[in-house]
Amino acid sequence: MTIGSKIAWDDTVLPFQLDRADVRGRVVRLDGALDRMLRQHDYPPVVTALVAEAALLTALIGQTIKLRWRLSLQIQGNGPVRMIATDYYAPTDSGDPARIRAYAYFDEEALDPAATPLAQVGEGYFAIVLDQGTGMVPYQGITPISGSSLSHCAETYFAQSEQLPTRFQVFFGEVREGDGAPEWRGAGVMLQHMPKASPHATGEGGSGEGGLLAAGDILSGDDQENWNRANILLDTVEALELIGPEVQPTDVLVRLFHEEAPRVYDPQPVTFGCSCSAEKVRTSLSIYPAEEIATMVTPEGVVTADCQFCGAHYEFDPATLGSDADA
Repeated sequence: MTIGSKIAWDDTVLPFQLDRADVRGRVVRLDGALDRMLRQHDYPPVVTALVAEAALLTALIGQTIKLRWRLSLQIQGNGPVRMIATDYYAPTDSGDPARIRAYAYFDEEALDPAATPLAQVGEGYFAIVLDQGTGMVPYQGITPISGSSLSHCAETYFAQSEQLPTRFQVFFGEVREGDGAPEWRGAGVMLQHMPKASPHATGEGGSGEGGLLAAGDILSGDDQENWNRANILLDTVEALELIGPEVQPTDVLVRLFHEEAPRVYDPQPVTFGCSCSAEKVRTSLSIYPAEEIATMVTPEGVVTADCQFCGAHYEFDPATLGSDADA
């Protein structure tokens, strides 16, 4: 589709709160960051859809983590798409942009173009990993692959693991500015009911797929009515409102939720970023003895490695690698 110019909100996450509904949320727009993640790999369409959705979910979820922490999504299955991995690196210092990256591993010959993107994953799990830094044990929460999209998997994760009713609405596609080359752009909204001291859910299973918890198992009374109303309003949002240049995210919130008393907070800029480095690759190869390093040498006499996230290419002298290098 053809859409006009970019706006200042591109590559930004905007947190907000709906005071009357007791709901918090975020609006995300990914422009250059999403285009970088997708363009360098040239994925098949069904894989592109999964990576784009995962990246948008990661930005929406990751905005809340503390400085220097990392949040990752890991989706693994037994279908043609074996793995999707994303990382959201919180800013090192306040005011700096967060960094995001994404990658998919898949069997292209086994893909079914007629099947839905999530069907390509098959049976497996959806995990969120929170790394708080050196000396801390990463937290990992896991739920089974369920529903019809990665967004539904994320909603199930929050209901099951955190007992927080959560809703995602995401859109993405290739857009063209005038006569320029097409670029990927994505946007989305996340709603989440504010935590309660004593969740309504019991330990007897839920009404979701496979007995997993759903929002109706957690909320009751006014909370459930407020949550349902916010979701009905979110259902009216259109792709062009979020992806296009005509409506600012703040205006979208007013249009959708003006009766819920929306309140916005400081936006968080996001950029594509990778944590790979020659030193990290060298460290990962340090566990191998010299004889195994020798099997990795190319005809040119070097050992090479490529980052699957950013495409960086590294070359090493085999004599400087492996567990015997410093001996």
